[in-house]
Amino acid sequence: MKKTAKKVTKRAATPAAKSAETPTETPTGKPTGKKAAPAAKKTTAGKKAAPAKKAAPSKSAAEKSAPAKKAAVTRKVKPADVVLPADTAVKADAAGKKAASVKKIAVRPPGGESPTALVRRARRINRELAEVYPYAHPELDFENPFQLLVATVLSAQTTDLRVNQTTPALFARYPTPEDLAAADPEEVEQILRPCGFFRAKTRSVIGLSKSLVENFGGEVPGRLEDLVTLPGVGRKTAFVVLGNAYGRPGITVDTHFQRLVRRWRWTDETDPDKIEAAVGALFPKSEWTDLSHHVIWHGRRICHARKPACGACPIAPLCPAYGEGETDPEKARKLLKYEKGGFPGQRLNPPQAYLDAGGKPAPPLGAA
Repeated sequence: MKKTAKKVTKRAATPAAKSAETPTETPTGKPTGKKAAPAAKKTTAGKKAAPAKKAAPSKSAAEKSAPAKKAAVTRKVKPADVVLPADTAVKADAAGKKAASVKKIAVRPPGGESPTALVRRARRINRELAEVYPYAHPELDFENPFQLLVATVLSAQTTDLRVNQTTPALFARYPTPEDLAAADPEEVEQILRPCGFFRAKTRSVIGLSKSLVENFGGEVPGRLEDLVTLPGVGRKTAFVVLGNAYGRPGITVDTHFQRLVRRWRWTDETDPDKIEAAVGALFPKSEWTDLSHHVIWHGRRICHARKPACGACPIAPLCPAYGEGETDPEKARKLLKYEKGGFPGQRLNPPQAYLDAGGKPAPPLGAA
């Protein structure tokens, strides 16, 4: 009897233990055995793993997308920094890179042209213009650096022709800086009246003459940093004097020069100093002075501001702005000015090379 009781106890405990160990049910509702426990564990692990796998890619994608967005912003900011001021949010991070990119402004083509192609096209244009204007020269009459300096200051907001017609009387009366520094302003104003803005120009020429006497012993200095300290003298005027009176290379960025280099897409800058740097990077320094003459002469004779004579332009195949003006050859020839149109030039006393090429001297002031 004792043995039987023990057996019954063991048999009764076995199903209970089994049911306690495996409380889950199969889809049919029957309790599972020990073999179902690993399946349940696998199922639970699988359910837990599935969200983990989904969350992991989304997290890594987010991590990857964040640098991608930053890189995209960086790529957008770099070109903008070249043309426009940097965004305030980028200034702190890109302060070191911005200083290096400023130098690249000068050589970056404004269109889709490569820097190498731009250099080749720009230099070819200059070579073509050198053949068209082999006699190109400064179109202001002068006999010494002082006369050239004064004439260049007077040429602001007027033509070189009008200046050349006015300066003979001025230099006859005041031939040296000492004479002009001691001149009566009212008398100088009367002489300079035909040039326009004669009061402001009178103050400039008398002021620069006094500065030459007081600071430079009555001599026109041959350094850029000294010239720009004179009243009414900027970089443009200084480079005219340095290039044509002292033979030191310089780029003269006047209104014609600014207009043509943008029309030819050498640069899209509008500030004269930046234009000077951009164009200067395209040419050897030794060519800067003659380049200035070629471009300015072409702007005055053929490539006019309002009606460029495209049909008579010798560099039409190289010009991206061809067609902005008159393209008919016959009509375009009628737009040519000065010696190209058979008319007198701007100098009363031009160089002999200009006269040998068929150029005509300008008439004096008051001539019929």
